[in-house]
Amino acid sequence: MTYVVIDGIPVWGEPVSNAVEQMKNCMQHERTTMAALMADHHLGYTQPIGGVVAYRDAVSPSGVGYDIACGNKAVRLDTPAHEIRANIASIMSDICRTLAFGVGRANKEHVDHDIFYMDDWEMKPLRDLRQLARSQIGTIGSGNHYVDLFVDDSDHVWVGVHFGSRGFGHKVASYFIKAGGGTPNDIYPAVLDVNSNIGQDYLRAMTLAGQYAYVGRDWVSNKVAGLLQARILEEVHNHHNFAWQEYHHGEEVWVVRKGSTPAYPGQRSFIGGSMTDFSVIVEGVDSDESQLSMYSTVHGAGRVMSRTKAAGRRRKGKRRGGMISRQMMMELVIEHGVELRGAGTDESPQCYRRLPEVLQHHEGTIRILRTLQPIGVAMASPHGADLI
Repeated sequence: MTYVVIDGIPVWGEPVSNAVEQMKNCMQHERTTMAALMADHHLGYTQPIGGVVAYRDAVSPSGVGYDIACGNKAVRLDTPAHEIRANIASIMSDICRTLAFGVGRANKEHVDHDIFYMDDWEMKPLRDLRQLARSQIGTIGSGNHYVDLFVDDSDHVWVGVHFGSRGFGHKVASYFIKAGGGTPNDIYPAVLDVNSNIGQDYLRAMTLAGQYAYVGRDWVSNKVAGLLQARILEEVHNHHNFAWQEYHHGEEVWVVRKGSTPAYPGQRSFIGGSMTDFSVIVEGVDSDESQLSMYSTVHGAGRVMSRTKAAGRRRKGKRRGGMISRQMMMELVIEHGVELRGAGTDESPQCYRRLPEVLQHHEGTIRILRTLQPIGVAMASPHGADLI
């Protein structure tokens, strides 16, 4: 058995005590019907990352979190792998010169799309956010958000991207968490009745943020393919911070996944590892274990070291006291043959579990279709400067 049940909560992988306690708090809400923790789980804001919670006629904006519709997209290209390997340094520089990485960054191009003409922008909390959303669409953000180049086990080239709904999604989440009675340090999740006006408004805003995130990841994937003068042959796309109306154990519920990927039978997903570890394309399979997880799986390897512990605290503009040095990170990156742009030491591979070990805990619920080895990784600079 690859999971244990703790106070009615199935937990995959090694249980992390503070995340388990956090999930117990979620289970105390009267609308909660079931919950599960994936093998990459760790402490989050009100709901653990890697946590899945089902609500009866309710949804939790704090459970979905501040990065609404954060997710992954991977596309397979028709370009030869040997050409990418031979030119990886210049390619990664071109990617970073073309795309915008970092907090609050605007796209260097004007991107128009039908999504900006939808009626939902006239909702009260969204009226003043359309211009922000326009400016940031197709930007990658900071932290663990990335644009990576991979070569799979059949020597095919893939582009992988990871980010969500940017500042627009954060402001939407902030509005509805506050409106639902939540505060930044809440122990218990903010929960909205989906049949109330505010609950309906949140679902509309969350859905729009999800569509926006999809458009942004599509734009970035297409842009990188264009830089490589390549055609996209295959694509895999999914959210892992979102709420879906689903049917589980004889009941229709709203399933809130935070840092957890839907994995219904035959459903494909892209799951990323650390910058030196492989990533995977998986598909869900049907089993008793799958049903227990509410057809969910991991969204990545999962942190084992906090950002502050890894990089230290910021004092007078500099990080001090961290356990991971730039040299330690780069030694691993060079050893694995990865061309890195940006990234703070809080994203070093030492901060994460090994993805192969995490996936083993879910072998009864997913099937690995492709293994993707990273050859180029681009993330936001720890100093907030452009990456070139």
